[in-house]
Amino acid sequence: MPIEVNGKTLETDEEGYLSNLSEWTEDAAKVLAESEGLEMSDDHWQIVNFLREYYNEYQIAPAVRVLTKAVGKKLGKEKGNSKYLYELFPYGPGKQACKIAGLPKPTGCV
Repeated sequence: MPIEVNGKTLETDEEGYLSNLSEWTEDAAKVLAESEGLEMSDDHWQIVNFLREYYNEYQIAPAVRVLTKAVGKKLGKEKGNSKYLYELFPYGPGKQACKIAGLPKPTGCV
């Protein structure tokens, strides 16, 4: 089911993840977030940008436990916990945040 971003059609898989990761833009993230019922705040962007940096470095989308630990290390304990991440991404910080960040679904996510 493709999404429309600034007049351009971007292909997604059956779960709504971008098919071509290089087509991700902040505008695409906003459209994806909207489809998830989220309005992007600075806190959302901080996690999305963190995920994109993580993916660029390790070439893998982190599972929730790894994400929580890595966020805690880089952004502090108050942000590196499941409660905080689930408040931002209620359908799962791994799945939902990675989708908005234009990354593949993390391994181990159902």
